[in-house]
Amino acid sequence: MTKELQLRELSMPIGSLDSYIYWVNQAPMLTLEEEQDLAARLQKFDDIEAARKLVMSHLRFVVKVARGYAGYGLAQADLIQEGTIGLMKAVKRFDPSVGVRLVSFAVHWIKAEIHEFVLKNWRIVKVATTKAQRKLFFNLRKMSKRLGWNTKAEVEDIAKTLNVSTKEVLTMEARLNNYDEAFDSPVGDEDTFAPANYLEDKTSDPALLLENNNFQNDQTQKLKLALTKLDARSIDILQSRWLTEKKTTLHNLAAKYNVSAERIRQLEKQAMQKMRSYIE
Repeated sequence: MTKELQLRELSMPIGSLDSYIYWVNQAPMLTLEEEQDLAARLQKFDDIEAARKLVMSHLRFVVKVARGYAGYGLAQADLIQEGTIGLMKAVKRFDPSVGVRLVSFAVHWIKAEIHEFVLKNWRIVKVATTKAQRKLFFNLRKMSKRLGWNTKAEVEDIAKTLNVSTKEVLTMEARLNNYDEAFDSPVGDEDTFAPANYLEDKTSDPALLLENNNFQNDQTQKLKLALTKLDARSIDILQSRWLTEKKTTLHNLAAKYNVSAERIRQLEKQAMQKMRSYIE
């Protein structure tokens, strides 16, 4: 390692995205012969080391593809991660005998995973559900000449190019220019409009607190009274099974009373039914 590379390595924070991108760019590129050999070893012998080398040598390409989706407001690290999943799927399915390079085969898998991630996380409500809508969603952003709404002529031109109706273009454009409203405001920013700031807070209502407290006390008294209606063995089973931090197993109770575990389960069920009837 040269002195320049050592200094650059030391200047990067460990675990940062920049550090990751730097190191994937240091991975050696594969020649056609090396790629074919590794793919053949993976296909014939399920060689994990061969798969690792194929993935590592193409991670820089994943980063390049992921950067093309930076305009959706999603974390670059997440886009790279999803693209890497697509790359691994492509490596698993790559057939070297077809005669194409892995990068040409993998690009479709990488983009498919990134597309799925963008559609799931870009909005709370899905903006594209059908195959045609997904194609329009991604192509419309690329073809729009500026941010905001397109003119009538631009909409007609996009519709003609993508072979869809102007109504479909306008509908997707409206979805792209919409945005989600946060339910609660950021910490320390109570002046920002958010539905949560206008909802009634009932957690400190004295009447509700008193009502809940009385209900809990009433239920506790009923439980204590119901326990007095049971025989000593049933009380012990319920206390051992439900009223202690460390619950006793059916087998331990079976050994204690010299009966089967199934008999303990039956006694527990009967005691619970009696308790429920007493409480009600």
